[in-house]
Amino acid sequence: MTGPRAGGIGAAFYGNAYVLLALTTMMWGGNAIAGRMAIGEISPMALVLLRWAGVVVLMGFVSRKKVLAEWPVMRERIWFLLALGACGFTLFNGLFYVAAHSTVAINMGILQGAIPVFVLLGALTVYGTRVSLVQAGGVLLTMVGITLIASQGELERLAALQFNRGDLLMVGACALYAGYTVALRKRPNVSGIAMFTVMAGAAFVTALPLAAIEVYLGDFQWPTPKGWGIVLFVTLFPSFLAQIFFLRGVDLIGPGRAGVFVNLVPIFAAAFAVVILGEVFAWFHAAALVLVLGGIALANRTKS
Repeated sequence: MTGPRAGGIGAAFYGNAYVLLALTTMMWGGNAIAGRMAIGEISPMALVLLRWAGVVVLMGFVSRKKVLAEWPVMRERIWFLLALGACGFTLFNGLFYVAAHSTVAINMGILQGAIPVFVLLGALTVYGTRVSLVQAGGVLLTMVGITLIASQGELERLAALQFNRGDLLMVGACALYAGYTVALRKRPNVSGIAMFTVMAGAAFVTALPLAAIEVYLGDFQWPTPKGWGIVLFVTLFPSFLAQIFFLRGVDLIGPGRAGVFVNLVPIFAAAFAVVILGEVFAWFHAAALVLVLGGIALANRTKS
């Protein structure tokens, strides 16, 4: 009786999009905490390299049959997939972990939550997607929230254009990920899990020269025992399980409804930062969170 019951529970879990997507955003929110905890335990590019090496190994067990079956289609677009993996995974994560050295996890989570608005702007630029007045207002609100975070709520910094370096790096990382997301519209007609596996391989390959540069500069740090724990966490949770859960959630309820859950990332990141890292949740964090989430809500509105 235990077997069927356990199977039933597992099937119910894997069939519940809302649970899967909530766990996905929780794991993505935890990535900001891992980035901060990695300081002094492993260098940024070492973390990126080992993270995607681990993902490649795990995905090899999970999706090798799908990759082999769909390889002829993906091979025709291999350079496109390599570019996606480099921008969406390697460079995004690289900037993300470098930014963690000069900003707090709360800021990282809130700024990461602004990615949907960057996507809207990217779609406007690349595809000429029309933006309504309400959506434009949402973009403006989000940008005000980002500026509030980057200036740490100080008008003097804003007037002097003095922004935190880590926050600016996070904005750059978000822009890269938004570019990756916009480019996904041109993805080859293959399963999400096979494409993710190939892009993870691309992320690992493109992380090699960045790690080599870090070695050349004398900044490469092999993980400490705690660093290995961080590598294991970011590999297993924000990368492997989160991607599988998100792909499954998209299959169950569609990309539009699944994408709304990304709005939970800054909330989870802020909560984890306060509880786990003991970071201070200042007034400008609360204001920026409201502005960013409100801006996203408006930006995602479409004409009825």
